[in-house]
Amino acid sequence: MEYPLVTTAWLEANLFESNLVLLDASMESVVGKEPILYDEFVCIPRAQKFDLEKVFYDSTSTQLHAMPTPEQFANEATALGIDRDSLVVVYDNQGIYSAPRAWWMFKLMGHANVYVLDGGLPQWLSESRMTSETYQIPVLDEAREAYRVDYQPSFICDANQVLERLGGNSAILDARAAARFSGEASEPRPGVRSGHIPGSVNLPFADLLRGHRIKPVEELEQIFESLLGDMEAERIFSCGSGITACILILASVAAGHDKAVLYDGSWADWGTNPDLPIE
Repeated sequence: MEYPLVTTAWLEANLFESNLVLLDASMESVVGKEPILYDEFVCIPRAQKFDLEKVFYDSTSTQLHAMPTPEQFANEATALGIDRDSLVVVYDNQGIYSAPRAWWMFKLMGHANVYVLDGGLPQWLSESRMTSETYQIPVLDEAREAYRVDYQPSFICDANQVLERLGGNSAILDARAAARFSGEASEPRPGVRSGHIPGSVNLPFADLLRGHRIKPVEELEQIFESLLGDMEAERIFSCGSGITACILILASVAAGHDKAVLYDGSWADWGTNPDLPIE
């Protein structure tokens, strides 16, 4: 995969390109960091809301924040005026928090031309770039084809698939804070055990950020090498519920690794199943 982020300067220069679709994937619930709060709503011009909590998720699943089915994604992407030729840029209002989740969702659905805005809305605002007080309403063209999904099942896995890989060649990285990973801090969700998946490695997502932005490639490479050595095997990424694990995936891809898999249920799924082992 190519480098997965674009800069604020690039976005401003290309903001009004006809095939560009700008999506705000901000979430109301922010876990694992002190949320950035806003006195009033603001967004980047041309942005449309990409709702991870109420629209782009599988409402039939028992998992928290489960990825939508290909059919659900296709229907909702079509409603936003997105097609296979769209150049999609995703951002969120926390810097880099939930936008990587939307980016990986597009990758899962086979959309190659998708990027995360490095630094998101906070970086954009810090540079005094143009803003809007309202989202753009999707402009639907009746002649436009419905979105066609090219689903990539190898980009995602469930608890059984993680269990099968324990003790194998796959590396499992957990994006939660160190105290949650070690079990010293209780989980924020009721009924979820403390601890981590056996053999997994802790990499708190905040360690990959500098300010609002992702760290430079050279530093990302050093971080992953220090944890995994020169390991080029498959990397499975987990977190609390499948959101911040995607920050690790973003950083891993930015550092040049191309074998990323999201454990979508993450610890909210693993930690509630007494039949699954923990450390």
